[in-house]
Amino acid sequence: MSDSEAFAFWITGRETGEIRIEALEPLTSDMVRVETYFSAISRGTESLVWRNEVPASQIDAMRAPFQVGRFPAPVKYGYIAVGRVIDGPEGVRGRDVFCLHPHQTRFQVPADMAVPLPEGLPSDRAVLAANMETAVNACWDAAPVLGERIAVVGAGVVGCLVAYLVAQLPGIRVALIDPLEEKREIADALGLAFRTPDEARTAEGACDLVFHASGNPAGLAQALDLAGLEGRIVEMSWYGDRVVPLPLGEAFHSRRLHLISSQVGRLPAHRQARWSHRARMSLALDLLRDPVLDALITGEDRFEDLPHVMGPVAADARVLCHRIRYGNGTGGA
Repeated sequence: MSDSEAFAFWITGRETGEIRIEALEPLTSDMVRVETYFSAISRGTESLVWRNEVPASQIDAMRAPFQVGRFPAPVKYGYIAVGRVIDGPEGVRGRDVFCLHPHQTRFQVPADMAVPLPEGLPSDRAVLAANMETAVNACWDAAPVLGERIAVVGAGVVGCLVAYLVAQLPGIRVALIDPLEEKREIADALGLAFRTPDEARTAEGACDLVFHASGNPAGLAQALDLAGLEGRIVEMSWYGDRVVPLPLGEAFHSRRLHLISSQVGRLPAHRQARWSHRARMSLALDLLRDPVLDALITGEDRFEDLPHVMGPVAADARVLCHRIRYGNGTGGA
């Protein structure tokens, strides 16, 4: 393969994919070329794309920053890539960076879209950056307060990161809730209390704040049930083309519950005056320097195996972050 070519993963139909050769345009002065060390499968969103479940009404809203093609397929989709700048402006050449780019061995983007990794963050852990950015945005939307009782329903990567972040606030009591008993080990590694849904009904009591990140309507129903008087429920899941029934009778109105949508594509209104998307990503990367977060990376495969890996990863609810290694994968090792 020449320096002007790369290999990229494309979803070619419902639950089918292949690796294709990509031609790289000549590099302009405001661009960088990145050699990829690692990418990762963002299981929630990429599973919907893999199954061709992006609703027609959300085709434009669901576009990834450097997506090529259009839903349902063929489409080059993804937004987790870590690598080294091998060509570009002098100030960034040779730096390890994170970029919201699909799975591809080498790519080029505007220089300001490649965010340098902070000192102390290994590139193999930096694949969690997009998930951490989502967790940061959810915490901004929720504005947790000292001393609150908080539940996080759904122990996927984003749910675990939200619980990890809010647990660091003084006086906070937080529980991570998931029906899979295997997630208890992850919660223990992060220093978090873990409950199954049945345990949560008797152990948690009325919560001030509940984050829902399970992607399952039953999880959202439980989030409503866990919230106490004037409680806030932050909905982080995205359901694709599914219709979601909600129990808005019974105590929903009498408890005056607040249902808040959180989506990482936009900064919360109260952050827009002083924050940019790049600054938020820099914060997310900085927050990943804690080695305990390696527990969220539950598997790894090589890039060339991605067409065969995507299906099993998408179907397995036990998977958290599944990392994809490129070349010799020396970055961060």
